[in-house]
Amino acid sequence: MSFEGQKILPAVRSMKEFDKMLDTSYEYGVFMDLHVGMLKSVFQYAKQQKRKMFLHIDLIHGLANDEFGAEYVCQEIKPYGIISTKGNVIKKARQKGVYATQRMFVIDSSAMNRSIDFIQKTDPDFIEVLPGVVPKIITQIGKETGKPIFAGGLIETVEEVEEAIAAGATAITTSDRTLWKHFDKK
Repeated sequence: MSFEGQKILPAVRSMKEFDKMLDTSYEYGVFMDLHVGMLKSVFQYAKQQKRKMFLHIDLIHGLANDEFGAEYVCQEIKPYGIISTKGNVIKKARQKGVYATQRMFVIDSSAMNRSIDFIQKTDPDFIEVLPGVVPKIITQIGKETGKPIFAGGLIETVEEVEEAIAAGATAITTSDRTLWKHFDKK
């Protein structure tokens, strides 16, 4: 899957930040830190604005990040995709036809090996690697899984974005509006 050359996936935590995303040319983004009661209206608004938004389901306030929460989100909210660390959430999203992104934290080689084994069981559409500032890890995980990679966490400069992309990342998830602006095609 391609994001039409979109190197950045803006990560937004509020409607104010989403409105700032609407001032850009980005079609794809990520909602984080929302309240469950806001989900339906936020996603309706995003769809009206022709934005394809992932939902970081683990960070939704008032929603259990389990397969039942995922089923509710997939059926009622209908996001473009979800992001989660939970295997049962990934599997449920895939069953419901929603793009699933497995988020993995790589703190050492043991954690990376466990994550790769886990990914082979859950079979997500995408993988989000954190921290995303280690190009070597992005390359290795991409080779071992064959999945598109999002890099996130601790990426703060244009050079770090470019290094992650050069290492094989499909896109960078970031809430840093300076990076949004730099890579915006508008």
